[in-house]
Amino acid sequence: MKLAVVGGGSTYTPELVDGFARLQDTLPVTELVLADPAGDRLELVGGLARRMLARASHPAAVTTTGDLDAAVADADAVLLQLRVGGQAARERDETWPLDCGCVGQETTGAGGLAKALRTVPVVLDIAERVRRANPGAWIIDFTNPVGIVTRALLNEGHRAVGLCNVAIGLQRKFAALLDVEPGQVHLDHVGLNHLTWEFGVRLGGPDGRNVLPGLLARHGAAIAADLRLPEPLLHRLGAVPSYYLRYFYTHDEVVAEMRERPPRAAEVAAMERELLEMYADPALDTKPELLAGRGGAYYSEAAVALAAALLGDGRGGTGEAGGGAQVVNVRNGGTLPFLPDDAVVEVPAAVSPAGAEPLPVPPLDPLCTGLISAVTAYEHLALDAALRGGRDRVFAALLAHPLVGRYSLAEKLTDRLLAHNREYLAWA
Repeated sequence: MKLAVVGGGSTYTPELVDGFARLQDTLPVTELVLADPAGDRLELVGGLARRMLARASHPAAVTTTGDLDAAVADADAVLLQLRVGGQAARERDETWPLDCGCVGQETTGAGGLAKALRTVPVVLDIAERVRRANPGAWIIDFTNPVGIVTRALLNEGHRAVGLCNVAIGLQRKFAALLDVEPGQVHLDHVGLNHLTWEFGVRLGGPDGRNVLPGLLARHGAAIAADLRLPEPLLHRLGAVPSYYLRYFYTHDEVVAEMRERPPRAAEVAAMERELLEMYADPALDTKPELLAGRGGAYYSEAAVALAAALLGDGRGGTGEAGGGAQVVNVRNGGTLPFLPDDAVVEVPAAVSPAGAEPLPVPPLDPLCTGLISAVTAYEHLALDAALRGGRDRVFAALLAHPLVGRYSLAEKLTDRLLAHNREYLAWA
């Protein structure tokens, strides 16, 4: 089994490799190819990956390359974890929206649109190369904004599933609070990528007993603190929102916080420099503790489970949703009846070599359907702008976004976005 990781020079790749090493019985990889144009980083990461697999007596051969076509040739699955423009572009995404009083974040709001515009064309080019090399290969997208990128891939007919680590992180936290194995915890996880709620926490499977009310009663304060949301909000919702809902529910407070501290990108860049120094040590053969601060917790477990199920192993179905289901980004197809069929939703799904089939989800009330519908409309317009370009399309996407939604603000943000991204947008 050959897996290719595009963006393999990321300092986060050792987290993924750690999952391959620990879960080699679940996903029997024989060849791992790390592809990245940054050759200096790639060799450091590749060297550590080889040492980690050797320590675990894993038989997989690790190769590194800057040749994308060679990397994806004959690959059974291709994992996308790239960042167009690197941390420098991310830092701009996190700062210029703040000048207009909007959230500066790399996936939500104006910063997320900038990232989508840079990323979608690059991902579609990669996917087309994968299709030419091996039409049967699966593409697992971990590249943000996952919902928009996955929709672009599916609209072009690619065999793709989007993956995020929010659900598996919450599953692990709830399992710890309940003192049970994570596989026993099934989440009623519904929404869009980075716009989801846990409406139920069930023991034993999708039809199991819902223990969420008791979790909120006993641990509401701790859960709210983790999410940086007011505890009364969770009780009033009767649900646990994802961390990203704080950008909507506490927008002004978040903007004030962001203006007072360095951008997250600057913190990550400093951490990456330190990590690369560690990776250069030939004695290092485990992932460093520092990597935990890099983000993406449990990504490796989710990725291994998803790849195993898509590639037909049959042992990968104990992922984030629990009970044999996995939370993925997949075509709506009527799952949320108030959305278009071609929208991409993030819900539990049954995953097999045939693809990801969404499972039934609980009905939602207008408090959630309204926000989901508005953000879906924005994502539709964002994808249109990414594919066809043009200032008017960028403006329309921003005007539709619930965190913008005002004419003069959308005009200012459009100008700022284009000014900071002209080098990436051929039409600008």
